[in-house]
Amino acid sequence: MKQKSKKKKVLIIVLSVLAILLIAGDWALTVMVYHENFNQRFESYEPLMLYVDDFDGLQRTKYEFQSNKGQKLAGYLYRSGENQRGIVVMAHGFGGGGHNSYMDCVSYFASHGYYVFAYDATGNDESEGEGVGGLPQGVIDLDYAITFVEESGYFPSLPIVLFGHSWGGYSVCSVLTYHPEVKAVIACSGFNASPDLFVSEGKKQIGNGIYLMLPFVKLHERIQYGRYASNTAMDGFSKSDAAVMIVHSFDDEVVPVEYGYEIYYEKYKDDPRFCFVPLDNRGHNYFNDGTYRNEFEAEFDDWLKTLDYDYDSAENKERFAEDKADYICQNLDREKWCDSLDLELFEDFVGFYDEHCQ
Repeated sequence: MKQKSKKKKVLIIVLSVLAILLIAGDWALTVMVYHENFNQRFESYEPLMLYVDDFDGLQRTKYEFQSNKGQKLAGYLYRSGENQRGIVVMAHGFGGGGHNSYMDCVSYFASHGYYVFAYDATGNDESEGEGVGGLPQGVIDLDYAITFVEESGYFPSLPIVLFGHSWGGYSVCSVLTYHPEVKAVIACSGFNASPDLFVSEGKKQIGNGIYLMLPFVKLHERIQYGRYASNTAMDGFSKSDAAVMIVHSFDDEVVPVEYGYEIYYEKYKDDPRFCFVPLDNRGHNYFNDGTYRNEFEAEFDDWLKTLDYDYDSAENKERFAEDKADYICQNLDREKWCDSLDLELFEDFVGFYDEHCQ
């Protein structure tokens, strides 16, 4: 009997060690995958960058402020005209660099009665950071940006409203937990919780197997970001009286509606504080009317067919990068490129802010 008992204990120990090694291996793999996808540095693509001079009357002043680990973030106060009614703090999306690709949005708000404070999040464009780190960093940087606007003494005392797209859409809602004084929020193509984007993209690669990684994602983010990691958009809504506009296209494949819009709609569809704007066939990026941009992309695709080399191969990477940049420089109509906003949509955005900044 003692022999059997001893063997049983050894078996339990062996199985326990194997379980620990398996869990540790899964955790390490998850962290590696997470960092490969989210802990990157992102720079705006120079041939398509937008500039202040592209927009009539737009002016800006550069500021630097610190985020949670002392990293300096680049922020800009944009203005155009007079009689501003509030300050729009803008949070950009993930993967395309900092706020530069939203300059046309900035210009519209600035020319319709609002200061705009836009910044590059950690690991993007002119801000410090070897990489973004993870999605909760967006909420952290926005928290610090709002505090800078409110407490630095550089800005007029006006109502603060938020505008965010994708990663920024998640950030502007979640940050309400820490800034209930915000008057209004417009969240476009956003998601509710930081692991949502990991799951959304992961399901395309390994299907439902991605859910096996989810507990380790949550643990990793909790260790890295503390309370910010578990803070969701729904938490922000419950801690604030801010007016909220949720905009989402039902064919969005980057952030499907079930990760954001549908969650919010189920709880708040009858709440007058919320305004829901469902879109059809507009994808993930729908701020532009598509007319010139679709035309330019079609012409670019035709140009690709004229190349006499395999532009997808690694050996031609540098050559193609140079040829592509030259093509854009020679063929892009910058005036049309910068003047292609969906004006009807942005008129609604400004009307929403006006209603809640009185």
